[in-house]
Amino acid sequence: MPIALASLPTLQTAAIPDPTDLDELLPVLAADSLPRLIVLGEDAGLAAVLTHLLRTERLNVEIGYVPVDRTYGSRAYQTGTGNAAAKRALEGKARETPLIRDDTGKVLIGRATLVGPRGEKLEGEAYVDDTRLFTGKVAALHISPMLEMPGLRATVQRGLRKRRWVEGRAVQLGTRGAVVIRDGVNSEKIVPRSTFYRHHEPWLLVR
Repeated sequence: MPIALASLPTLQTAAIPDPTDLDELLPVLAADSLPRLIVLGEDAGLAAVLTHLLRTERLNVEIGYVPVDRTYGSRAYQTGTGNAAAKRALEGKARETPLIRDDTGKVLIGRATLVGPRGEKLEGEAYVDDTRLFTGKVAALHISPMLEMPGLRATVQRGLRKRRWVEGRAVQLGTRGAVVIRDGVNSEKIVPRSTFYRHHEPWLLVR
């Protein structure tokens, strides 16, 4: 626990909070005219919190993010880590930030990686808005949120070749079969298509 947060009331949860745990906080947040919730953890934990706020229509809650170590999300949103991030989460100002979600309704914070099943290459076709990202086979497709508009960026992995990131509002993949890894969590389900896109409402990131 960073020193800056030591005096605050806390709710301890699993690394990926269960919705029932988060429901305990909702009455407390609803009673505050300017609700602010600070999440201490990793990208997958913050993604679970924001997914619950999205599904319960509570994106008006200000969110501070305090990762212990550097993560894809801490880099994307420039939050810092440890006590420096904690001070920013306490003293910073909430700013509207693009909210990236997928077609299952789950929020993305750091990085999504889509690969072929059973270690195979990913075969299919992907677009970022109207720009074709690839067609054929690649090792993996990577998607990350952005701090500013248009909201997200994507790239493909082809061996050691330097990656070219393409920015846009949405990434769409059609494939023979893909496994989606969101913020380090493997869905394990093989899907024929996947879409990540900027939600019509932003979230309030404290920075």
